[in-house]
Amino acid sequence: MELALQAIEKKVGPQTWLYPMDLALHSGAVTVLLGATQAGKTSLMRIMAGLDTPTAGRVLVDGVDVTGTPVRERNVAMVYQQFINYPSMTVAQNIASPLKLRREPHIEGRVHDLASRLHIEMFLDRLPAELSGGQQQRVALARALAKGAPLMLLDEPLVNLDYKLREELREELTQLFAAGDSTVVYATTEPAEALLLGGYTAVLGEGRLLQYGPTAQVFHAPASLSVARAFSDPPMNLLAARRSASGLAIESGPELATMDSAVLGAQSHYTVGVRASSLRLQERPGDLTMRGTVELAEISGSDTYVHASSPMGNLVAQVPGVHYFDLGAPVTLHVQADQLYVFGADEALLCAPRRQRGV
Repeated sequence: MELALQAIEKKVGPQTWLYPMDLALHSGAVTVLLGATQAGKTSLMRIMAGLDTPTAGRVLVDGVDVTGTPVRERNVAMVYQQFINYPSMTVAQNIASPLKLRREPHIEGRVHDLASRLHIEMFLDRLPAELSGGQQQRVALARALAKGAPLMLLDEPLVNLDYKLREELREELTQLFAAGDSTVVYATTEPAEALLLGGYTAVLGEGRLLQYGPTAQVFHAPASLSVARAFSDPPMNLLAARRSASGLAIESGPELATMDSAVLGAQSHYTVGVRASSLRLQERPGDLTMRGTVELAEISGSDTYVHASSPMGNLVAQVPGVHYFDLGAPVTLHVQADQLYVFGADEALLCAPRRQRGV
């Protein structure tokens, strides 16, 4: 299915929920809608599904205008945060229901395969009311995948699951999506989820489409500060900077003498961005040095997140391995100049890390 939104806009009373935007999905691929709560993800998906009609603009499916066509007349599979299952049917019957409507062969085998992938095969004979919320959500996911609709809309489907299961299912879903022919739209607030699913990412903020493109490209070259903030976890370190005689200088910090003046333009104030994963404890030749004081050190999995205050502002470093720091202790962080982002006074991206250009 080729789905295209043309100048879509949504207003509710005096409020604008979606500002005019164009978005053409890539057929058979995964498109992630990434943004914070109330960014407009659910509103956009409801328009895609036919549950809502846009205030202005058109929805095209394979070149045909379906704006206003209700969801019952479209072949769409949807899964919300709030799971929806048939309460009088067993788990197996729920998953099998779309397969029976299409009169597919080998229904039992397909049901067991999906149930196994979503870790609910032991619940096939139970009713939904006998399951936990996370288990019921997995049943809804399995039924949506069984439907095999050309358009599948998933609105934060894993948000109610525990961390370990969420990690496992992300990988399973990536494989299931790749093996199918559906155009998948997946809404999430988590940058890590967008990166894992790959495909394409549309970054939304307060009802506006901020950037759309291949996921790796959007991550490595965020078009603006707003995109950089949304597509970074932990948040990108953002530091005020100004023009200097030799190039660019971070306020109360090091100078970037190698910055091309043609890239910087005629502006005088900038924002330098550095991802937490680019900051290191070990020094390398040519490093920029950032000194600060430890305010907090969090161990998460195999990484340690070091929060430090500095004259430049607050810094967060994602350091591989388990490390212990005394609160208030001095810490020196290092980064290569070519790992920095530079944004202009208008918040537009001027320069991205060299190794990531063209991704």
